[in-house]
Amino acid sequence: MAFYDGLFNALGLREWCDQDAGDAPMSMAQLLAQSSGGDNSPDAPIFPFPSLDNLHESCTKIFQTRDFTAWIEDSFLAARPALKTVLDPLTQPLSWLLDGALWLFTTTHWAILIAVLLLAAWFVSRSWSVVSLVATTFLFLAFIDHFEVAMETLSIIVVCTGISILLGVPMGIAMSKSNGLQRVMIPILDLLQTLPTFVYLIPLIFLFSVTESKLYGIAIILYAIVPVIRLTDLGIRLVDQDVVEAANAFGMTGGQKLVKVELPLALPNIMAGVNQTIMMSLAMVVIASLVSAPGLGVNVLSGIRSLELGVGIIAGLGIVLLAVVLDRTSKAALARVDKANAKKG
Repeated sequence: MAFYDGLFNALGLREWCDQDAGDAPMSMAQLLAQSSGGDNSPDAPIFPFPSLDNLHESCTKIFQTRDFTAWIEDSFLAARPALKTVLDPLTQPLSWLLDGALWLFTTTHWAILIAVLLLAAWFVSRSWSVVSLVATTFLFLAFIDHFEVAMETLSIIVVCTGISILLGVPMGIAMSKSNGLQRVMIPILDLLQTLPTFVYLIPLIFLFSVTESKLYGIAIILYAIVPVIRLTDLGIRLVDQDVVEAANAFGMTGGQKLVKVELPLALPNIMAGVNQTIMMSLAMVVIASLVSAPGLGVNVLSGIRSLELGVGIIAGLGIVLLAVVLDRTSKAALARVDKANAKKG
């Protein structure tokens, strides 16, 4: 007799439990118990945890775990057509942006592209050491014939990071202005930040075709947007309230106070969030190569699948170099912002 039979008998649920019992499929635990002589075998647990499968042994009306997982899958597949109808037109511009950036970064002549990257590095950092690092890195990648795949990865980073910033900063501002919205958003951000990277891909694979760029673009944005939202919210909330009161005393409107006072003072925190968003985008690009994302991640997977040590190591080195370049450039921009604020102070 199963351990929980007495419980269901005491609750008067035996007749309900035994309805259609003959038609219910046996669980793996039931089959094992039957083959080993039932629950009285020496290996049977004294007090089994009341899991779905254990309760199902005593009451076939209770779902098994496999029934629960099948219900989740069936529910998602039932909602899939409606979700696709809504999400396809909303996310199609993301595919256009990713495909356009990929075309631009891979068809532009290497000399022009490196020159533009050096100018961009100088513009945001005003540091010759950073510019030298950028030049050395991309010339080295070109020397080992990994420049094109590195540009593919960089094009994805530029688009996904840019969208994350455009969406994340306003969301962080809204959170900083509303305690209610912050209480709602924090659990969502916690969920996005703690989900394993592979889990992001599972529902998206069922919603979009693997050949569509937006499949990996959405996964990267969802994973990378969290830091810029959190640090924008934190930065504005940490603005000295005396400064805010002074702005109110001068008769500034809410918009003027945000643009001229709060955002400039919160900019170091926002830039730190941008830095973390860039790093998380780069980390997710490698995982996204499992679903057709181009770039260095494809070479890493190729090295793993075919056990080609050199291919995997060189591609991994390229990813590390890209990470170093992006990290140093964004940190130099942050240092520049801090220095400008110190001069104003």
